[in-house]
Amino acid sequence: MNGPGAPMLSPDDLERLVAAGDVDTVIVAFTDMQGRLAGKRVSGRFFVDEVVEHGVDCCSYLLAADVDLNTVPGYAMSSWDTGYGDMVMTPDLATLRRVPWLPRTALVLADLGWADGSAVAASPRAILRRQLDRLAERGLVADVATELEFIVFDEPYRQAWASGYRGLTPASDYNIDYAILASTRMEPLLRDIRLGMEGAGLRFEAVKGECNRGQQEIGFRHDDALVTCDNHAIYKNGAKEIADQHGKSLTFMAKYDEREGNSCHIHLSLRGKDGSAVFADGGGPHGMSSMFRGFLAGQLATLREFTLFYAPNINSYKRFADASFAPTAVAWGLDNRTCAVRVVGQGRNIRMECRVPGGDVNPYLAVAALVAGGLCGIERKLEPPEPCNGNAYETTGIARLPTTLAEAAEAFEASAVAREAFGDGVVAHYVNNARVELAAFNAAVTDWERMRGFERL
Repeated sequence: MNGPGAPMLSPDDLERLVAAGDVDTVIVAFTDMQGRLAGKRVSGRFFVDEVVEHGVDCCSYLLAADVDLNTVPGYAMSSWDTGYGDMVMTPDLATLRRVPWLPRTALVLADLGWADGSAVAASPRAILRRQLDRLAERGLVADVATELEFIVFDEPYRQAWASGYRGLTPASDYNIDYAILASTRMEPLLRDIRLGMEGAGLRFEAVKGECNRGQQEIGFRHDDALVTCDNHAIYKNGAKEIADQHGKSLTFMAKYDEREGNSCHIHLSLRGKDGSAVFADGGGPHGMSSMFRGFLAGQLATLREFTLFYAPNINSYKRFADASFAPTAVAWGLDNRTCAVRVVGQGRNIRMECRVPGGDVNPYLAVAALVAGGLCGIERKLEPPEPCNGNAYETTGIARLPTTLAEAAEAFEASAVAREAFGDGVVAHYVNNARVELAAFNAAVTDWERMRGFERL
């Protein structure tokens, strides 16, 4: 229940807090192509008096720029030719909440629209909404949880930047998978992140050490797909802000070094609007309903074509390595961590886990792709192959995930399923984003090249 002491706020709650001086700032934000929060801090009074009803403007280049916010060519929705006009951030008041790690501050996520009231189709939140609407037409709702890993370093962000991110000190010295002792060193930071997120309305479940040095995973309870993706974006942004307050830094890069990468496994199940578990069927193979089998088959059929939405960056593909707990084969299995898709749980809890995304994923795009792929399988009445019972890394005769961003972008651009599900404009927008990244990377001279070639070549 909302109220002045609760994380989630109604507009009336916020108005009382603003009047009392307990909230003086509201962050109005949306998630950009890279999965980052972008937007404005507005005064609490201005938000209550104006923004609730009319929204607030931002420049359209924010969905047509690279990671450095450089204006780049190739986007139909925003360019020098179109004048880089405004988009309207319309607050989704269901997301209004306190952010306790920032004093007297509330946050609300926004949907993006044009001046005529139409949605900005390339917005990640709009892309996910379209797929959830397709589910709703069938009387279905998606439940989702994301398992997001990160690596903690003892240096603060500005020091890490000044060093070129070289020579950083991980917050542990060895493999700390499930280790309590070594993780305790990070507990002051981890505790503040957990409690901060609970204070912002997220439901914390557990935290555990992971395999890389300084690596951790904080898990939150599953929820409606849109809620989970909203919470994921808030958590990722907030965790960095809290780390900065502790004089530390953390990264969600898919592959920071040659050791284990940061994953973002996504768990998904469907239920009816009445709460029924439509993936479960005690009489079906492996307890899976025919709908679940079709949904699963659709994942495998579209996995290569949709990899761009699961692995959106150059660095994402460094994570796909054999015997690394990151997948390489387009395969599914029952509780088999060598597969790209893992089926876990029993009865009402049966669900799929997509193991392809890394910590750099945009959750809205990835979940939209999972839903679109699953619906493809249901609509075409596809059947999955038999589950992989052994080591999928060494299984022959099955397709492999794309190994580069270029390969993934080509597959996405050529995908008829992607064009049908997302629209030609969205496909063109995100293929262009990939090509911009590829061009920037191909023009860069790296430390690896200098080490190989300065003297010896």
